[in-house]
Amino acid sequence: MDKLFETAIFTRKTLLKIMEDRTYEDLVKIPENHRNSIFWNIAHLLVTQHLLCYGLSGLDLQIDQAMVNKYGKGTVASEEVPEEDISYVKDHLVKMVLKTQSDYKAGLFTDYKTYMTSANIELSKIEEALAFSAYHDGIHLGVILSIMKTV
Repeated sequence: MDKLFETAIFTRKTLLKIMEDRTYEDLVKIPENHRNSIFWNIAHLLVTQHLLCYGLSGLDLQIDQAMVNKYGKGTVASEEVPEEDISYVKDHLVKMVLKTQSDYKAGLFTDYKTYMTSANIELSKIEEALAFSAYHDGIHLGVILSIMKTV
């Protein structure tokens, strides 16, 4: 599990650097032939990882419910994003993976509600959720890199 968390932290730091190196306009632009922005993809990763790990384990959410409502599965990107949302994601992107790692090592994830992802992958325990989250991050990182070529 250490390598999985190491990879997740590396990916999140890469995403944070992308956010820090882009203007607000570049972060929120939804290019032609894309459905979402760089920012929406990154915020979506923060929310999804948290819901897959904490939500399906029956634990209290450690992120703002408003973020879940705006950037969770099935939401639509907007080019009008409050600066507070960008600051929130920058602040929580790496921190939440570190918290998940700490909580995992402390044995907090004792229960897990089985969940079928939209990729048709069934998750039945926290280790599967963590692995899927890393896979999900990689998919969206690819989308983000594609968007970066157009903005």
